[in-house]
Amino acid sequence: MNNSPLNSRHLQLNAKMADFGGWLMPIEYPDTGVIAEYSAVRQQVGVFDVSHLGKISVKGDGALNFLNQMLTNDLNRITAGQAQYSLLCNEDGGVVDDLIVYRNSDTDLFLVPNASNTSSVFKILNDQAPKAVEVKNLHNEFGVIALQGPKSVQVLEILGIKSSIDYMEFIDTTIDNCSVILCRTGYTGEFGFEIIPTWAQTEKVWDRLITVIKQLNGTPCGLGARDILRTEMGYPLHGHELSLEISPVQASASWAIGWQKESFRGKQTLLEQKQVGTKLKLRAILATDRGIPRKDMQVKDLTGKVIGQVTSGTFSPGLKKGIGLALINPAIVKGDQVLIDIRGVDSSFNIVELPFVPSKVR
Repeated sequence: MNNSPLNSRHLQLNAKMADFGGWLMPIEYPDTGVIAEYSAVRQQVGVFDVSHLGKISVKGDGALNFLNQMLTNDLNRITAGQAQYSLLCNEDGGVVDDLIVYRNSDTDLFLVPNASNTSSVFKILNDQAPKAVEVKNLHNEFGVIALQGPKSVQVLEILGIKSSIDYMEFIDTTIDNCSVILCRTGYTGEFGFEIIPTWAQTEKVWDRLITVIKQLNGTPCGLGARDILRTEMGYPLHGHELSLEISPVQASASWAIGWQKESFRGKQTLLEQKQVGTKLKLRAILATDRGIPRKDMQVKDLTGKVIGQVTSGTFSPGLKKGIGLALINPAIVKGDQVLIDIRGVDSSFNIVELPFVPSKVR
């Protein structure tokens, strides 16, 4: 099991820890709990340790063109100082991983993949890279801290940082004399930032952030709250809404595909899926009763026929209802009703649009 650079801080706070992609990470902190941590992000501000996320550099002449042939999204849509959500697929259209690409220049790009998939992403890119392009696995070279919530700008102002960067832009700055990458990204649907310090300085940056957020009634948050927050937004999680068996077309992530690009891994298969359709499509489900959906539960139509399964499910503290994402028959659309078998009892759900609660990322 790998440990975050903030492991000692989590243990000091008696955090409930669990395995996330081979990394021991905090689920919640006992002095607050998942619901209070969720509420802090929606109403004030919270910080998450997400250092388990991978870090990969791709540098050299032709680095941009190389990555553009490997990833689904079109890196020519962004310029230096901007980040982009993209996916690395196999030739069958399955998703090896979804990730964020930071474009420093045409010859210098930085990737943040998911923890459990970092080795796979690195191996594929390293094996396919031309001689002029160097791919490095920097998983243990940097930490990642997510600062999320409506008061996140106030936190930066107290730290002396001007936060006028737009969504999906990043800058190099300092926190407590520590050099960091500051990006207007996040996984909660709230206005926020992700902060990338060096591994050795992650504790110092975390400690400073904790001191400031406490002045604003903020709190450290675990990955339990993060999962509720991202589900309310309908953000996909690899292994749930995306996988080697679930393509971005099925997962309604076609917006992250540069269809006009001449080539990228999996393009032909994905193009066929776009044109012909898929047997299953990701839909958002909202409970009409007290039911709370969970991953892998069966979804049925009103006749009782199984038409798919839940990929993510939870209780929404904001809506005070069960919510979820499910891969189901694409004929079922917004406004339709489905049933979910919850421990032997059928619970009723409506198909709704995402996000479940308003996004405030911009």
